[in-house]
Amino acid sequence: MSNAGRTSTPDKTAPLGVSHSPLTQLVVQALRDQILSGAIAPGDRLVESRLSEQFSVSRMPVREALRQLAASGLVTIEPRRGATVTAFHGTQLRELVEALNAKLAAQRHDPAQIEELNALLNEGMRLANDPDTMATLAELNRRFHDSLGHIAANSVLQEVMGTLRDRTAVLFASFHGNRTQQNWEEHAAILRAVINGDAELASLLAARHVYNAAQMEP
Repeated sequence: MSNAGRTSTPDKTAPLGVSHSPLTQLVVQALRDQILSGAIAPGDRLVESRLSEQFSVSRMPVREALRQLAASGLVTIEPRRGATVTAFHGTQLRELVEALNAKLAAQRHDPAQIEELNALLNEGMRLANDPDTMATLAELNRRFHDSLGHIAANSVLQEVMGTLRDRTAVLFASFHGNRTQQNWEEHAAILRAVINGDAELASLLAARHVYNAAQMEP
């Protein structure tokens, strides 16, 4: 039976209002964890009053947390309907956040950070055809995406992507022999769009990069 449209039921989590950390970020963290773990299902409504009671905070940090999660794509906010958990299928969520990450990086395109990204790209391209460097290429791939995230400079988005990469790693075969060269060519295309400040193209290429990687059989 589909969970779409049902209202999430607050669980008995520890009150967040007693913490000295910024309340908004605590609510963001808690909601993100529940969404990514499946404790709150796609399509579930996120009611401010109930979340406020659940986390023992006022509505203000809840409202701001929902806004931040909407910016990262995990939550959808609609007039009159309010906030719901965004419904995705397969790798669509990872495509969305990686695309948004590339878009933000292109909008900022910090020259010093781009230089670091370009060095990682050149090393990856140099090793791409060597079957004895798969472990090194995997680490370079991780560093490339992390560096792209540093340029984007959105901490909430980086945390979401880190969790998604861990949870979806088994679906991707980026370092399979038939995929490695294409993987780094796609990295190069993303970086060119970032350097040119073409946010929409960078977003499209990043989403396609995730889709292509997910299609390869390990």
